[in-house]
Amino acid sequence: MTEAARTVVIDVTGMTIDDVVAVARDGAPVELSAAAVAAMARSREQVEALAASPVPVYGVSTGFGALANRHIAPEDRRQLQRSLIRSHAAGMGAPVEREVVRALMLLRLKTLASGRTGIRPLVAQTMADLLNAAITPVVHEYGSLGCSGDLAPLAHCALVLMGEGRALGPDGVEADVPALLAAAGIAPVELQEKEGLALINGTDGMLGMLAMAIADIEHLCDVADVTAAMSVEGLLGTDQVFRADLHAPLRPHPGQAVSAANMLHALAGSGIVASHKAGDDRVQDAYSLRCAPQVTGAVRDTVTHARLVAGRELLAAVDNPVVLEDGTVSSNGNFHGAPVAYVLDFLAIAVADLGSMAERRTDRMLDKNRSHGLPPFLADDPGVDSGLMIAQYTQAGLVSENKRLAVPASVDSIPSSAMQEDHVSMGWHAGRKLRAATANLARILAIELVTAARAIELRAPLEPAPVTGDVVAQLRAVVPGVGPDRFLAPELAAAETLVTRLRTR
Repeated sequence: MTEAARTVVIDVTGMTIDDVVAVARDGAPVELSAAAVAAMARSREQVEALAASPVPVYGVSTGFGALANRHIAPEDRRQLQRSLIRSHAAGMGAPVEREVVRALMLLRLKTLASGRTGIRPLVAQTMADLLNAAITPVVHEYGSLGCSGDLAPLAHCALVLMGEGRALGPDGVEADVPALLAAAGIAPVELQEKEGLALINGTDGMLGMLAMAIADIEHLCDVADVTAAMSVEGLLGTDQVFRADLHAPLRPHPGQAVSAANMLHALAGSGIVASHKAGDDRVQDAYSLRCAPQVTGAVRDTVTHARLVAGRELLAAVDNPVVLEDGTVSSNGNFHGAPVAYVLDFLAIAVADLGSMAERRTDRMLDKNRSHGLPPFLADDPGVDSGLMIAQYTQAGLVSENKRLAVPASVDSIPSSAMQEDHVSMGWHAGRKLRAATANLARILAIELVTAARAIELRAPLEPAPVTGDVVAQLRAVVPGVGPDRFLAPELAAAETLVTRLRTR
């Protein structure tokens, strides 16, 4: 994680996608607002009054899930909360990425700060202290069904709050949890009524993954516009189909207009495009070139919808039961992850299609029968050299994998908790596969970038546009150009890294 330039203030009003990325990915410190502390203190008074009352309240004086009808005696209620966290920290599989865990913790802290959960300010402050100390609980791949919250992932985080479980230190190395807390000056929390439940009952994992995916896919759409423009140059295509008068006035999809404008800008001043405006007998370019703005633009519009859903969820206070403005504590179903799960799946479909189109452009540049004069596979000495032949195989494999990952998780449901929780969202799983698909898209675009850059250079002495020429120069700083075959995997890895930070304007 990098040193962040700003502190993210956790208030009663929620937060933004930029806040999530800043804390989860860039290590920005967090701070609870005075209003949030006051709101938590007020709702805690209500919970403590109910705890002293003979009236049963779910999660305060009862068991959980299918055990909700069991009354818990006052002397057993702290043990109830500890037992809840220990039993629910039942994840399995590989640890998930550190940024996902930090997003998970941040978004749970956001809901705690709303004053709707009845938790003590001390508990929220301790979670903020964990984030600021860069102590990261070990959270496993499997354990959430995306309903009643991301239960197991959040329970693994809550366990560290109690001074138990497993965690990584600021150096990313796993260490004894009590020692990590002591080194950071953090005292373990002894949970009281309702607090264990409040720590695990939310859509925070899937929402965190959605927030980061939105940021990543928006960037990759910008990259895709430029790599597509580079492919147009490499394949001696036209830029005229990207004119503004062919887009918004005729088909007013906002994302399409943005991508068309990006491609037209990227190709402005291209000597390669200008070279064949006269005497070229081709009437139209292939769909993978001509329709690039329509596809990338549709991805952009899908991301816009996902932003709308994520923005609403970032304003939400998801817990069960919840403390209302009038002090009433009420059960609800807001923990169901369907709204988030649907858009996670929707984005996976869009990501798969964007990668599929990029692969078609790559394949066209490598095929001497369709590349308009380029050598087979862009090889230095075709036959002796194979050029980028197998890079396209890798790209095709990634495209195929993304098609598999586009199968929606949210259409599946499996009953749990003795049929009390008889419909679940599978939103955590939708988030996990979207992360994999987005990473694959970056790799797919990296291979198109490497291919298109070679194709452009093979058109010399014709010059590319200033924008695409600058992108070629950025690539050449880390990946050599055409030459005899060499170990290609490190070059593709370097191109992938470049794609994640590519300057496209």
